[in-house]
Amino acid sequence: MKLGVYIINLDRSADRWAAVRTKAEEYRIDVIRVAATDGHELSPEDFRDVDWKGFARHGGRTILPGEYGCYRSHIKCLSAFLESDFDAALVMEDDIEITVDLTKRTIAILEATPNADVVKLFNHRSRGFLSVAKSAFGDEIGRCLHGPQGSAACYVITRRGAGKVLPFLRAMRFPFDVALERGWHHGSKVFSVRRNIVSLMSHSSNSQIGNRADYSQVKFFGPKRLPTHLLRAAEYCRRIRYALAI
Repeated sequence: MKLGVYIINLDRSADRWAAVRTKAEEYRIDVIRVAATDGHELSPEDFRDVDWKGFARHGGRTILPGEYGCYRSHIKCLSAFLESDFDAALVMEDDIEITVDLTKRTIAILEATPNADVVKLFNHRSRGFLSVAKSAFGDEIGRCLHGPQGSAACYVITRRGAGKVLPFLRAMRFPFDVALERGWHHGSKVFSVRRNIVSLMSHSSNSQIGNRADYSQVKFFGPKRLPTHLLRAAEYCRRIRYALAI
């Protein structure tokens, strides 16, 4: 299997790229840098392919500039992957700590789940995990009844998966990590590992998307959040049904 390793990195974050590249060279892993879109350099009028009303209904808030940049960066990365000759892409953000066995474990995960289109390798939570397979390295793969699991900092996606996902994700109506998990929407077979196979670097605490105060400023309150609560309840039911269909 030809596995491409992509690192999403902002031009202004040269220190992060240097740290990732140094570790990759140490472990003899070839990495491809994807210049990230910096949403903070754009005004909302410059945002393209955004379903503003859909995002507000589902998210209960407006979009953060860093959130938009993150979304467009992942779409750019997946598009570049489809133009390559790789069979699968290991996509990482620049705050992921590369390990010596990362590519071998990733390939083993795909071999253990040959029907998978996407496997998330890093999550913030894995509650209600239903295991379907175990790799040669002992990594459990499955789906979670509870979600969203949070983060798209590290995942592997096949060529087939990227072809399925991209047409449905062109227009932004969810944060990218949430949109990626919605296999019931884009028809991809999305799985996750029970335990993360990577960790975050120390500089990950300095979020390039936004902090709690940023999210609070754009959050809706009171009756304006009622549609969000209803839609999230429906999404939760879809997630459970999808997780059980393994």
